[in-house]
Amino acid sequence: MPSVAELKLHSSGKVREIYEWEDDLLMVASDRISIYDVVMPTAIPDKGKVLTQMSVFWFETTGNIVPNHLLSEDVPEEVTDRALRVRKLEMYPVECVVRGYLSGSGWKEYRESGSVCGIGLPSDLLESDRLPEPIFTPATKAEIGDHDENVDFERAAQIVGDRALMEDLRRISIELYTHAAEHAAERGIVLADTKFEFGRHAGAEIVLADEVLTPDSSRFWPADEYEPGRSQRSFDKQFVRDWADAAGWDHTPPAPELPPDVVEQTRAKYVEAYERITERSF
Repeated sequence: MPSVAELKLHSSGKVREIYEWEDDLLMVASDRISIYDVVMPTAIPDKGKVLTQMSVFWFETTGNIVPNHLLSEDVPEEVTDRALRVRKLEMYPVECVVRGYLSGSGWKEYRESGSVCGIGLPSDLLESDRLPEPIFTPATKAEIGDHDENVDFERAAQIVGDRALMEDLRRISIELYTHAAEHAAERGIVLADTKFEFGRHAGAEIVLADEVLTPDSSRFWPADEYEPGRSQRSFDKQFVRDWADAAGWDHTPPAPELPPDVVEQTRAKYVEAYERITERSF
């Protein structure tokens, strides 16, 4: 077993590092947290472990819907529980977002145009309303420091270069969301929206990759507090976003340090989401 220091860095993102490991990749989730596409200077203890173990749970329970890139949790000791050995894929250049509720950039777009990513919606919806059915709202993948941009289905198909493939990505994304939303609902959690990333390798055209259905890639709300017409208390980064907005930060670097109570409460939210959804103790 190599140490991480012996492996070649493949890429470094806002919250994770990826290393070359023979013909595979080692995906390591850090405790960094980013909001508005800016990495905060303060880490959230155990966040990387929560995200990794939550992804493992979903990889294990969605294999009947789509294959995924997970090969092994047997990783170098210094990154135990926060890293996965995964298959190297050729990644598709779009983020596959599914929304079951109207929130975030979807709510903003709806207020401006009455639609989200070109999908027309009823005219009387409130913030956080449940949509008549889940909608597929793809986004472009931004470089670090830039913002992902919502696009309509036709534009996403052009970016990928294969309309039939994009239709399959849409179908699988909605199926994954529906499965996860039902699972979460049984445990008192609303899955408002989520994003998936897919790639391909020689043996499979569509393979689920990256992290899956975590508080970093999804909006999770406590069902017992859900009330349309306002933003919702959340198990995800929204808590940090709300604190930063209240502090008057303008979303440009440098980001402010997070106070200890915000760090502690954010960690608690991540752990609670993990324990409720997986029914495993952290």
